[in-house]
Amino acid sequence: MARIAGVNIPTGKRVVIALQYIHGIGQLRAKKIVDELKIPAERRVNQLTDQEVLQIREMIDRDYLVEGDLRREVSMNIKRLQDLGCYRGLRHRKGLPVHGQRTHTNARTRKGPAKAIAGKKMATR
Repeated sequence: MARIAGVNIPTGKRVVIALQYIHGIGQLRAKKIVDELKIPAERRVNQLTDQEVLQIREMIDRDYLVEGDLRREVSMNIKRLQDLGCYRGLRHRKGLPVHGQRTHTNARTRKGPAKAIAGKKMATR
């Protein structure tokens, strides 16, 4: 099992798919890495040589912000917004949608499970 950027990537998958298991590398970045290193698209991780794994590891470490560093930067950006007290920071602090979505209905992912209102009885028909 190859270990890149502190993540064990699955061995049976194609390299482009396996690289996406690293936080901060999506489909486009994975394709770009494979193309620049001239690794065939159909190559599986278990077919990679040690030299190719080393090249991938070095390229990711050199050119991209991934895993712990990326998570730290994102959390620092959110903390900065909260400290400023700007609108987006307040939305993060309250656990509500940040990008202008409606909250009257929906937004259950962000708000959590629905809470019953105490003292209010349901109307019966």
